[in-house]
This record gives sequence, C-alpha cells and structure tokens, in this order.
Amino acid sequence: GGNPTATVIALCSMRDFNLAQETCQLAIRDIGCLEVLINLLDTEEIKCQIGSLKILKEISQNTLIRHAIADLGGLEIMVKILDSPDKDLKCLAAETIANVARFKQARRTVRQHGGIKRLVGLLECNSVGSTSLTSYQAKDTEIARCGALALWSCSKSTKNKEAIRKAGGIPLLARWLKCSHANILTPVVGTLQECASEPSYRLAIRTEGMIENLVKNLSSEHEELQMHCASAIFKCAEDKETRDLVRQHGGLEPLSVLLGNSENKQLLAAVTGAIWKCAISGENVSKFRECKAVEALVGLLTDQPEEVLVNIVGALAECCQEPINRTTVRKCGGIPTLVKLLTGTDQALLVNVTKAVGACATEPENMMIIDRLDGVRLLWSLLKNPNPDVQASAAWAICPCIANAKDAGEMVRSFVGGLELIVNLLKSKNKEVLASVCAAITNIAKDEENLAVITDHGVVPLLSKLANTNNDKLRRHLAEAISNCCMWGSNRITFGQTKAVAPLVRYLKSKDPSVHRATAQALYQLSEDPNNCITMHENGVVKLLLAMVGSTDETLQEAAAGCIANIRRLALATEKAKYG
Repeated sequence: GGNPTATVIALCSMRDFNLAQETCQLAIRDIGCLEVLINLLDTEEIKCQIGSLKILKEISQNTLIRHAIADLGGLEIMVKILDSPDKDLKCLAAETIANVARFKQARRTVRQHGGIKRLVGLLECNSVGSTSLTSYQAKDTEIARCGALALWSCSKSTKNKEAIRKAGGIPLLARWLKCSHANILTPVVGTLQECASEPSYRLAIRTEGMIENLVKNLSSEHEELQMHCASAIFKCAEDKETRDLVRQHGGLEPLSVLLGNSENKQLLAAVTGAIWKCAISGENVSKFRECKAVEALVGLLTDQPEEVLVNIVGALAECCQEPINRTTVRKCGGIPTLVKLLTGTDQALLVNVTKAVGACATEPENMMIIDRLDGVRLLWSLLKNPNPDVQASAAWAICPCIANAKDAGEMVRSFVGGLELIVNLLKSKNKEVLASVCAAITNIAKDEENLAVITDHGVVPLLSKLANTNNDKLRRHLAEAISNCCMWGSNRITFGQTKAVAPLVRYLKSKDPSVHRATAQALYQLSEDPNNCITMHENGVVKLLLAMVGSTDETLQEAAAGCIANIRRLALATEKAKYG
C-alpha cells in the first residue's frame, strides 16, 4: 500500500499463519501475493525485504511455489541481494535460493546471473575453526552456513560444480570442513560429496587434506553428517591414494562400527558403499577383517533396499579376495544368500554378486555348497543377460567354479546348450566379455569331451578371428585358450589355416610378462605342426623367444625352449631330406 511500516506490519501478520501448511502456501500463490512479495525484494526498504524473504523462505519448501518464484524472476533479484551489506538479508536470500534451486532450470538461472560466485563469496570469513564465537563471528558463520546450503542445492548440476571450482570454492569448503559446528559442516560436506562425482574435486579432497576431517566426522553424533562423510568417501575411494589415506587416518574402524546402525537406510547405503570401495585395497581388507566387518556385512544381506545390497555384495566380493574371509562368509551362512541373489534382475547387483560367488568358489568347500544350490547353472544362465558387464562378470565367476568342482567336465556337459552359448559369446564386441569367455574356454578345454564339443561349435576359427588385438588382458586369455584348444584332433593345423599364428608372434613384444608366458605356451603347442613352425620362423619368432629362454619364470623358459626346439628339429629334418 505504499507505506513501509504498514507493509512490515502486514508481513508480520502473515507470519502468524502456519506457513509450513500447504493450504497457506498455495493460498499465498493463488491470491497473487507471490508477485507482491517478489516486488518487495526490489525495494530499498530493508525491513520489507527481510519480511518478504522470511515468508518466501518458509513457503519455498513447496515444489509448486519454487517453480512460481523462479517463473516470476525471484531468483535474479535474490542473487543481487547477496551483494547487500546487511548480513540478515544475505542469509535469508541464500537460504531461499537453497530452497528454490532444487530443480534444473533454477540452478541454471542462479549460475547465469553470477550467483555461484556470490555464494562462494559468502564462505569467506575469519571465524573458521573458532570454538567459542563472538556474536560478530557467529553471524559470519551463519552467512557461510546459508551460502553452503545454497551451493549444496546448486551443486547437483555439473556446470555448477565447475563454476564453484572456478570461483575458488574448494579451498573455502576445505577450511570450513575443519570447524566443529555440525550445522555448517552438514551443508559443506553435502556440497563436497555432491561434487565428488567430478575427478577435479576428488583430487582436491585427497590433496588438500580433507580426508582426515571426513574421517573425523564419521564419529559425529549427527547421522546426516555421518552419511554425507561416508558418501564422499564412497565416491573418492575409487582412487588408491584416497583408500590409503582413509586407512591411515583411522577411517576403517568407524565405518565398520556404523554397520551396526542398520535402521537408517540412507546412512547404511553410504557406509556400505564406502566400505566396498575401500576394500579394493588388500591392506584395508585385513583391517576390515580385524573389525569383524565381514560378519556384519553377511548379517545385513537380507531385507535391504537394492542400493544397499549392491554395496554390501560389492564389499563382500572385494573382501573375499582374501582366503580367510571366504571361509568366514561360509561359516556365517552367506553363500546360500549370495547364490539366491543370482536370480535377481538389478544389473549392478548381478555384476557384484557374480564376482562374490566367483571369489567364494576358489575354496573347494564353498564350491560344494554353490554346486549343491545349482549356483553354476545360475551363473551360466547369466551369460544370456543382455548387459555385457553381467556377461563378463558371470564368465569370470564360472572359471573358478570349473577349476574347483569335483567332476567339472560332467557338470559342464549337464547344461543343455551351455557350451554353444559360451562359444557364441566369442562374437561379442566387448573386450572384457571376450577376455572372460576366453578364460572360461581355457578351463572348459581341460576336459577332452567338452573340448571336442566346443571344437564342433567352431571355437577354433572364432578364437583365430580375435588374434589381431592390442588389448593385453584379452591377448593373455586368448593365448591360454588357444594353447588348451590345441589338444584336440587337428585343431593345431586349423589355427594355422585360420591365420592365428603370425599375430601371436607379435604378442611377444608386449610389455606384460603374463602375456609372454601364455603366448610362449600357445606357440609351443602350435609348433607341433610343421606349417606353423614355418609361419613362426618367417615372422621372426626365434629371436624373440631366445631372449625368453633366459627368463626367471620357469614355465615361460620351458615353453620358449620347447618351441625353438620344434622349429630347429623341423629345420634339421628339412636339411636332411634336401641334402641326405
């Protein structure tokens, strides 16, 4: 009505209503009051601006109101207010931005109007780390808290993450991470864990000493803060250096302790995720074993939401790389539950559960249980899954199952159409699928009957077709598969005819010693055929193998020497035939 005092009184009266109630919120929108409130922000009257923002802050909890504020140009005005010298006004504007910027378009508006830089500016203050705050410092801390809340909402967008970094936000967030007030730590860590999806942030979190503070706050009494700390560790522990830092700063024990808090599923998802990624390092697995984390994880395998299960099973798959933990999983009754999970449909869960079952299968006692529960058949059926990650993980898991089953040959033959299925996967375009299938074929071919069957299904030309690869992982398993497939009928000769020999010779120039070993064994098997010897010789194999005869790896040494002997024997026989 033009009179600032009357306006302020009207605003105060409005605040007497329960603004958290949806009916009140929508009534304000429906009577055109939102336009008035936003117009008040554009005045010079600080009291009117504060009164208006106090109402907007409350009602912007509502999704419809958030969109309406953005449509009416409210965000642009609030971004301008961030430059105001009045601290209360800045706080209210930042908090309201935090509420409104929960959808994509709003986040973009904040960035395009220079809001990110201004919000980062709110984090600049000298009270960081003070335990007893003067009222002046307390106000500065409050401004930083509101700025962090707004940045947290904005940081859900990739471009905003980059904008926060460019505006110098990372060192400021790192400074606030050192303080002890949970109310500011929560939005600061919330922002960091949101941004940790970007490699530049993960590097900064590691190198700017933030891991120590994230670990410290895992023991906070505030569950939301604990959750964001665990979530940040979950995202950052993809990198080995970070995994080591978490251990060095004593983070593995509090993570293990938090497994006991299984009621809060969001916290549990973050904690199990952090444990999974940390367990990729063997030293961490030993520590988790001391903390009895494996038993706790097995105990949590039932009645969990999918995102928690994916992480628990991922953690168990990593922990079971250590033999003693494979026994623990069996003793705690975990194997039947894991096998049951092979019938699920969630792709990420299937990738992890196949890996866990495969790791457990390396113990013969575990393998007996897996076999009894029809686990190998379930793994085999996952080879039909359309997702190449699931196919590869299932094929890798099948390898130890065949290696450790009592009558592996008979077991494999009992799967109707199973051998044809696995041979056909050699037509895949995915390198990991091809490597895992070659590894499975290496194991299958140890049984003569099964080798005869896969030969009939055309395994030899399919393997030969893959020979021109530069991928060392595939090279190694392909060479092993070729080596074992030479043991049947005229397969050696067929490999020569299908042009597998010359590319194999080139594998000897690889930097990977495991490729040398597998290739030398394959060449030794292939050199039993005279035509293959000629091809090898023409491609300069002798010089490459001579260097390997002096290897410290006895298997490589023997295979290299055997291959050279076969080539030499053929040369002598040819000379004898020629010259008598």
